[in-house]
Amino acid sequence: MPVVNTGRFDINYIEDGDGFPVLLIHGLAGDHTAWLPQVAAWKDRYRVIAFDNPGSGDSSLVSEPAGTEDLADATLGLMDKLGIDKAHVVGRSMGGAVAQHMALKAPERFQSMAMAASFARLDPVGARVISNLQQLLEWRGNWAEWAPHAVFLFVAPQFFNENPELIAKVTALVSDEGRDMASYDHLATACLEHDVLDRLDGIATPTLVMGGRFDPICSMTAQNWMMDKLPNARLEVFEKSSHFFLVEEAAKAMSTLEGWFEEHTP
Repeated sequence: MPVVNTGRFDINYIEDGDGFPVLLIHGLAGDHTAWLPQVAAWKDRYRVIAFDNPGSGDSSLVSEPAGTEDLADATLGLMDKLGIDKAHVVGRSMGGAVAQHMALKAPERFQSMAMAASFARLDPVGARVISNLQQLLEWRGNWAEWAPHAVFLFVAPQFFNENPELIAKVTALVSDEGRDMASYDHLATACLEHDVLDRLDGIATPTLVMGGRFDPICSMTAQNWMMDKLPNARLEVFEKSSHFFLVEEAAKAMSTLEGWFEEHTP
């Protein structure tokens, strides 16, 4: 897959399709493969770009502290390298935090913004979850022991109970010992320190805020905080889901985003 240098980081990415650009930014524990269903679904109508954040997949490691603003600079650099003047930007969890900095820095690059299970500031429960997972990885020193303590936090209890095979698959994926622990630690700290809540009123970009009712990480409290501040936002709640509502209620998530793109594509 192609890699481009954006200054501090080398960014590994995929792209497929033609049409108006859709840029997909994954979350803390993922990589670009989290977006493969969306790439496949949208490539016939849009130019879809998904990439590995620094510290993930085949992009540069984050061997020193880096904040969400640093990731935003790298993502804007990727847009420059790919000749993307303007795009629909979709951020998942930490990816939404990255998108917020991008929208504050370069609003002219946004046709719209969608944030899936994201935050402008973590609430105390969300911050505790991230801190606990960060500490657990430090204590145990391997992903296989970390994963079972994390996965049940990503989905609603009913989904966890009714989908044991899928839960086992997700657990195996996040147990990959090839993932860099130092990068995860630095990026987890970046999430804990991310706070642009009092600056959101400066984002006029049309924004879709998507939240899972049972999400302990990016809670409805965090979603409502953003809705109180964003001047041009719409809220969509996934009533049966938690942090992974893009999987738990996949059909609704797809149709919501597709409708959003259709409404806002020039």
